[in-house]
Amino acid sequence: MITHPIPSSVRTYRALALPAVVAVSALLLTGCGGAAPAAAPGSARGASSEPAPPEGAKEAQARTPRLVLTHDAGITVLDAKTLKPVGGAELEGFNRLNPAGDGRHLLVSTGDAFRVFDAGVWTEAHGDHGHHYAGEPRLLDRAFAASKAGHVVRHAGRTVLFNDGTGKVESFDPAGLADAVKTGLPATEVYTTPDAHHGVAVGLPGGKLLVTLGNDKGRSGIAVLDAAPEGGSSQDRKEIVRNEDCPGVHGEAVAAHEAVVVGCENGMLIYKDGKITKVASPDAYGRMGNQAGSEKSPVILGDYKVDKAATLERPKRISLVNTETGTLQLVDLGASYSFRSLGRGPAGEALVLGTDGALRVIDPLSGAVTSTIPVVAAWEESETWQDPRPTLFVQGTTAFVTEPAQRTIHAVDLKTGKVTKSAQLDVVPNELSGVEG
Repeated sequence: MITHPIPSSVRTYRALALPAVVAVSALLLTGCGGAAPAAAPGSARGASSEPAPPEGAKEAQARTPRLVLTHDAGITVLDAKTLKPVGGAELEGFNRLNPAGDGRHLLVSTGDAFRVFDAGVWTEAHGDHGHHYAGEPRLLDRAFAASKAGHVVRHAGRTVLFNDGTGKVESFDPAGLADAVKTGLPATEVYTTPDAHHGVAVGLPGGKLLVTLGNDKGRSGIAVLDAAPEGGSSQDRKEIVRNEDCPGVHGEAVAAHEAVVVGCENGMLIYKDGKITKVASPDAYGRMGNQAGSEKSPVILGDYKVDKAATLERPKRISLVNTETGTLQLVDLGASYSFRSLGRGPAGEALVLGTDGALRVIDPLSGAVTSTIPVVAAWEESETWQDPRPTLFVQGTTAFVTEPAQRTIHAVDLKTGKVTKSAQLDVVPNELSGVEG
């Protein structure tokens, strides 16, 4: 890997001491999901002596967005404006971060649970204005029990959890997490797919639910189910439509006008206006398993892989699927990228972080690369997908990019196309997410 010296403008901050109340015992990796929780998941809904709201929380003049990143010993939280650390939690093992959908909490996939992490910032609406608060981040003694905790999807006012080990789908209103400490987790609607598989589910307007189809031998497509009958069980949902022409179905994204997509090994499925349509790849094997959508654009940004036998393919083309026209465009970037390289800008721009260290801004309709912004040193993707690698996360008009080899994080102003701030970390960053507060 090519490295470069840390610029003198990069400011160094020492990590804050982690509060004892969030320390948990060492965890073992389980399957592809990560580590087991410190507390028994079944006890997470019980009473707790934790204070709520967090001790030391103060009213702020404005929203206080924060970044949340994982490392091999836990979770670190940064102020998104200053990049200074403001807290964190100890949590050993490989853990995955998922915004919970309320602008405050994240769900940490730890293998046999989705643990609730409070990033410590939130806004309380009061009619025509809101009150903003900032406090200490903490890992709560609250968890949704899981078997191989998988994808977390936020859409249509619902947060949906998928258990790869059982096919259990749990759906809930993320607003209920605000009272998780005092009253327990929000009530969930539970639906279980006919067979367990590495899948995903998406909540749709009107209470409908999109679920993947598959079993331990493979995955084949999606089905859309109607809302649970009033007074009945969520398991009594009736199927509206299905499509099984999607081998290896993986991932999901939402585009403008409620178009929901999933990737296939030979194209992409689009669910829109009650119908499922297929956009085929130009190659017999043309996998689009990772996608990034934007409500500002009808176009879905996806990866594009053509070598089914590769241990790790390092593609140099990305896919742009127009959900209105049902057309696919492939764009050659001249550099490879990873599954953590895809993002969308505030106006729906397609963003791709290349292994040459540059962030490309792409017009999703034309496929033209409108700007190329140097951010990090050139890097090579590891064959182990859990390993740290430069990661892109977009919050508002700022693109944040980690540089694990240098233990740094960079903030890119998407309006000016310039790196405006960089900071050195005391940990090697892995996953990166955030909340708006």
